[in-house]
Amino acid sequence: MTPKVLVLTGYGINCDIETRHAFRIAGADAERVHLTDLINGTKQLSEFHILALPGGFSFGDDIASGKVLANMIKYNLGEQVQEFIGEGKLILGICNGFQAMVKMGLLPGFDGDYTAQEVTLTFNDSGRFEDRWVHLRANQRAKCVFTRGIENIYLPVRHGEGKFVVKNPNVLARLRKGNNIVFQYTDGKGNLAGYPHNPNGSVENIAGICDSTGRVFGMMPHPEAYQHRTNHPRWTREELPEEGAGVAIFRNAVEYVRENFN
Repeated sequence: MTPKVLVLTGYGINCDIETRHAFRIAGADAERVHLTDLINGTKQLSEFHILALPGGFSFGDDIASGKVLANMIKYNLGEQVQEFIGEGKLILGICNGFQAMVKMGLLPGFDGDYTAQEVTLTFNDSGRFEDRWVHLRANQRAKCVFTRGIENIYLPVRHGEGKFVVKNPNVLARLRKGNNIVFQYTDGKGNLAGYPHNPNGSVENIAGICDSTGRVFGMMPHPEAYQHRTNHPRWTREELPEEGAGVAIFRNAVEYVRENFN
């Protein structure tokens, strides 16, 4: 079977075409769907296996990055999203999509509660937009289906509000204990390090988290921006595989659907 992916678009989302292409490379039937078409019922979320919330600047990042998009989804499509997760399907949020996910409460989703906001993403410590490539270390104990087989990966970030913040120390402890922390920023040797390796000042260098099922996942770096070796900043100086490392995240999602939905 061919997994079906809904790649959300509209109102300032601008990484939707790249995200759709990455899923197509991975073997999925990926379709860009405007937020309004979901809200008015022209398209049904239930028709798809994977929901992707791409990067961009939804609603101009008014109020805070991802906040308006989070409210639009939560208060118009909340029940559909809950049913989608309950059916064992996948949700991926990248950059602005990750910001929206934490602000609508989809992540970390403790105890199956996908409505309570426990964490947030806010202004970078540098006080400016960060556009650079970063090294990431994957947590091998995490259940995240998107990162199976990935130990380290090199991807670009491009955000002004990527600092992962946890106000309640008990929440951070739960993230650690439950292995909800999926990606952390590191230096080139795989060690946790400060700026510029941690481009935003995220607590414990957190770059991505998942829920307890491993099926709901958000990350700040852009895997869809590394689909081919020529996307790599040193492609003229290094021997690299034709396929960019970022595609593995999309392949994992597609393979999971094939394994679990027939």
